[in-house]
Amino acid sequence: MMTKRSIDLAAHPLTNWTGEHGLPDYAAIDQADFEPVFEAAMAAHLNEIDAIAANDDEATVENTLKPLELAGEALSRISAIFWGLAGADTNPHIQELERKLSPAMSRHFTAIAMNERLFARVDALWEKRSGLDIDGETAEVLEKTWKSFVRAGAKLEGADRERFAEIGARLAELGAAFGQNVLKDEAEWELVLDEADVAGLPSDLTAAMASTAEARGHEGRYVVTLSRSLYEPFMQASDKPEFRQAAYRAFTNRGSLSEDTDNTPIIAETLKLRDEKAKLLGYGSFAAFKLDNTMAKTPDRVMGLLEPVWERAKVVAESDRQALGQLAAAAGQNAEIAGADWRYWQEKLRAERFALDEAELKPYLALERVIEACFDVARRLFGLQMVERPDLNGWHEDVRVFEVRDADGGLRGAFLADYFNRPSKRSGAWMSRLQSAHKLDGGQKPIIYNVMNFAKPKAGQPALLSMDEARTLFHEFGHALHGLLSEVTWPSISGTSVSRDFVELPSQLYEHWLTVPEIMQSHLRHVRTGEPMPQNLMDKLKAAQDFGQGFATVEFTASALMDMKYHAGTPADDPIAFEAETMEALGKPEAIAMRHRSPHFQHIFAGDGYSAGYYSYMWSEVLDADAFEAFTETGDPFNPQIAEKLREHIYAAGGSADPERLYSAFRGQMPNPDAMMRKRGLLTEAGREI
Repeated sequence: MMTKRSIDLAAHPLTNWTGEHGLPDYAAIDQADFEPVFEAAMAAHLNEIDAIAANDDEATVENTLKPLELAGEALSRISAIFWGLAGADTNPHIQELERKLSPAMSRHFTAIAMNERLFARVDALWEKRSGLDIDGETAEVLEKTWKSFVRAGAKLEGADRERFAEIGARLAELGAAFGQNVLKDEAEWELVLDEADVAGLPSDLTAAMASTAEARGHEGRYVVTLSRSLYEPFMQASDKPEFRQAAYRAFTNRGSLSEDTDNTPIIAETLKLRDEKAKLLGYGSFAAFKLDNTMAKTPDRVMGLLEPVWERAKVVAESDRQALGQLAAAAGQNAEIAGADWRYWQEKLRAERFALDEAELKPYLALERVIEACFDVARRLFGLQMVERPDLNGWHEDVRVFEVRDADGGLRGAFLADYFNRPSKRSGAWMSRLQSAHKLDGGQKPIIYNVMNFAKPKAGQPALLSMDEARTLFHEFGHALHGLLSEVTWPSISGTSVSRDFVELPSQLYEHWLTVPEIMQSHLRHVRTGEPMPQNLMDKLKAAQDFGQGFATVEFTASALMDMKYHAGTPADDPIAFEAETMEALGKPEAIAMRHRSPHFQHIFAGDGYSAGYYSYMWSEVLDADAFEAFTETGDPFNPQIAEKLREHIYAAGGSADPERLYSAFRGQMPNPDAMMRKRGLLTEAGREI
C-alpha cells in the first residue's frame, strides 16, 4: 500500500512525543510522513504480536495478556494524531490517506484477531480463568479480550475467515467515504444574504454570519452554513420563510446534495455487509451482534425503552403543533406548520408563554463564562484545577491547552479544547484522547480533548452560546472527565472504554450542573455589565426547561428507531424509501424532521461506533436523571459523599466491572425510566397525566 522508507519510530515526532506533559509537537509534523510512519508502526506492532504468539511457555497474564495490552504503542500514537486531524482539521491529503488507511487498519487488526497461535494463548487463559489468582479488574480485561477476539472472527475458518476480513476492510472504506461526503456538503453549501435579508436577527447571530461570510470570501455580506451553531439560531430567528426553507432543505439532505456526495448507495452496501458479518458470527441480525455486549443486551429491550417514549412524545408534539398553528394563524400565516417553520414559531411561543427568548439569554452565556462554570463544577465535585497554558500548542491556532491538576496540585493530565467551527472540521461535537490513563508497566497520564463547532465571532468580540450549545460544552467535558479521572490499571478499560449504552452517563449527567442556581449565579454573568443572571430570568429558564421536549424527543427518537429498524431486520435495498416507509408506519409528525436523516447519520454510518446503538443516549439519560437525583435528594448538588461515590464508581472506574454493577454500587439499584420522562416533561401534558 505504501512506499518503503526507513523510519526510526523511537525518534519520529509522530510517535515520540517530546512536548511538555508528553504532548505531541504538532509544529514538527510533516504530513508527508504519515504514510511511511503508519507502515513502520503497523509492522512493529505485528512483530510484537508475533513474539507473543510464538512464546512456547504456558500462557499467563504476564506473558500474554500484559504484553498484548501494551503492544502497538507507536501505532496508537500516530493513529491518535492522524484520526484527530481527520475529524478536526482535515485537508485533501489527509482525506485521500484516510480512504487508504481505513481499510488497511481494518485488515491489520483483523489479521491480529485471526492469528491462530495468539488466540490459542488467549483462549487457554480464558479456559483456566477460574483457577487464576487475579483481581476482579484483570478478570474483566481477560473476559473482554477473549470476547473481542471471538467477535472479530477468531473462531472462523477457511473461506469464512477470508470473507470476514474482506467485509471489515470494505466497511472501513465505506465509513470513510460516508463521512467525507457529509463534510463536503457541509463545507460547500452556503446561503449568502445581504443586509436587508438579516434585518431583525439578533446581533450576535449577524456578527457570526458576517464573520463566516468574511472567512468564505463574501466580505460585507452574511452567510448561513449547515453548522448547527448557525443553522439552528437562524431557523429560530429569521422571519423570511423562503430563506428558512432553503436552509431546511439543505440541512435535512446533507450527504445527498449532489450526485457526487450521495450516500444512499453507501448506506445500502453497508447494511448488507453488516448483516452478512453478523451472520458469519452466528447472530440473527447486526443489532443482535452489536447489543450482545451492552447493558440492553437485545433489540427487544431497546424497543421496550424507545416505543413508550415515542408514543408519549408524539402526543406532546401534537399538542405543541396545534399551539404553534394557532400562534402562526394569529400572525396571519394560514398554512400548516411545516418543517422549516417549527423552530421559528416554537421560539415565538416560548417567548409568549415564558417571556423568554435566546436573545435575552445569550448575553449571559459567553463562551468564556460557560467554560469557567464547567471547570468550577469539576473543582467542586472532584477537586480538579484547570490551568490554561497559552504557551502550549495543539493542531490548530484555535486549540487551547490546559494542565489538569488534582486538589493537592499534583499533575493529573492534559486537556485540549477546540471550540470553533471551520470548513476543515466535521460537524458535531465530540471527545477523544491522544493518550489514555493507565497504571500498567509504569503507566501514563491522560491527554484528552474536546472538539466543538461554535460559530466564531469577529476578532475582539465574545462568542455567545445558546443554552443548547452551553449544554453541549458541559456534555463533552463530562466525557473528558471520564477519561481524565480514570484510575484503572489496564489500558483497554480506561476512561470511556465501556459499553456504548453506559458511555453517555458521565457526559449527560454533567449537563445537570449547568443549571444549578449556585453555578448560574456565580458564572453566568452579563457579557457587558458583568452582572449575574437575574433571579427572574433564572426562574423563567427553569419554568421553560420542559418546553419543546415534544419536538426534541420526536426528532431524537425517530433517529434511534430508524437505527434499530435498519439493523434488526432484513437490509434495505433502497434505504431512503425504507426510511420514508418506516417513519410513516411509526406515525412521525410530518413537520418534525429526524435529528439525523440517513444520508448524514454519521453516528451509525461513518464507522459503526453507534450503529444499532444510537438509543444509548436515551438509555444513559434514564441513568443520568436518576443519578442526579442522588444529589438533589440530599439538598446539596455538590454533596461530597455522593460526589466521592460518583467519582469512584462511575468516572474513575472505566470498564473495570459490569456497568450495572458499577451503577448499583453508586446508587444502590438500577432505575426505571420515570425520572428521565419527568425531566423531559413527558409524563404530563398541559398539566395532566398522559
